[in-house]
Amino acid sequence: MTERLYYTDAYLTGFDAAVLGRADDGRRIYLDRTAFYPTSGGQPFDIGTLGAASVVDVIDTAGDAETGEILHVLDRALPEGTAVKGAIDRARRLDHMQQHTGQHILSAAFESRHQARTVSFHLGTEMSTIDLDREVGPAAVAAAELGANEVVWDNRPVGVRYASEAEAAGLPLRKESKRTGTLRLVEVPDCDLSACGGTHVPATGAIGIIAITGTERFKGGLRVSFVCGARALARFGRLRAAIDDSIKRLSVLPDELPAAIGRLQDDNKALRQTMRAQQETLAQSEAASLRAGGEQIGGVTLVAAHMPGWDAAGIKLLASILTQTPSTVAVLAGDGSPAPVVVARSDEGALDAGGVLRQAIEELGGKGGGKPGMAQGAVSATPAQAAEAIGSRARAALA
Repeated sequence: MTERLYYTDAYLTGFDAAVLGRADDGRRIYLDRTAFYPTSGGQPFDIGTLGAASVVDVIDTAGDAETGEILHVLDRALPEGTAVKGAIDRARRLDHMQQHTGQHILSAAFESRHQARTVSFHLGTEMSTIDLDREVGPAAVAAAELGANEVVWDNRPVGVRYASEAEAAGLPLRKESKRTGTLRLVEVPDCDLSACGGTHVPATGAIGIIAITGTERFKGGLRVSFVCGARALARFGRLRAAIDDSIKRLSVLPDELPAAIGRLQDDNKALRQTMRAQQETLAQSEAASLRAGGEQIGGVTLVAAHMPGWDAAGIKLLASILTQTPSTVAVLAGDGSPAPVVVARSDEGALDAGGVLRQAIEELGGKGGGKPGMAQGAVSATPAQAAEAIGSRARAALA
């Protein structure tokens, strides 16, 4: 059985050990003792070195955090029977401790205040999440965040004790444990008591701060994203830099920033409305000119053209205006690479716009689709080539 040094001292970053067993030509080894934490309970594994080898994964092969052997996966082989010096990446270990203890406190805050139980926890590389079994509103989220940070500011001791299954059954555990045998319990006084095999800070003050970064509905409940400690500080630094840049660009004071952004949004909306109106006026004029020069095929006017300077939205608008006139088929290509194209008709039965476009995509390459009345996409050809090729297919369909 591997002696798990991280349970004795979570801040331990260096240790000596002997190689007891190996596999994969020495790239996967077992030690008599280790400070490397294996992936378990939502917490990722530690990284670092064993001798000259880098540790790239740590696995609890027995699936039991108390009795299993720990497998170290290395980037190079180590011979059996040798003594090795292990070194843990301290920054990663401390980060995981801050996030994990922070999660216990935050989960307890949601449950005690809002009866929202944590059903799963994920400790990511940049962000951590807890999934709650019910939705709670913004005010409840803010209250839970404040309550969790009050526990951090109290600098309460984080204790560890062990209990049998029978003893644990009589304790107020936040979540019932599925483990059997002796349970390792992590306790934050007057806050949380949970069965857990992870590494934790010795006192809540070491977490620094717990910051909720967002929420989203998830499987009938609420997913809460959060950061703790150094991650929170880094996030605040990025936000501060973004705010400082914004207030310089807009020449406003920090408190004036929301109103300034609101004015920009209003101005942008008004500008878009003006541009839309101008584009519609231009499209009406272009439609009249194109219709006058259209090709007559069996009583249907075919307009096939490349529209220089027009984008996908513009040619769609133009096609819609053209096909307001009965017995009209429009094949238009705008500028871009790949070239945006649209096929539209005004009369049912004149042709299948979606079918014509699909045939063109098979010939030219690209993607797109639509209904018999209108189809839109982009093809791997120049706009002029696209208009000519798709126009030819439409011409054949109308003949």
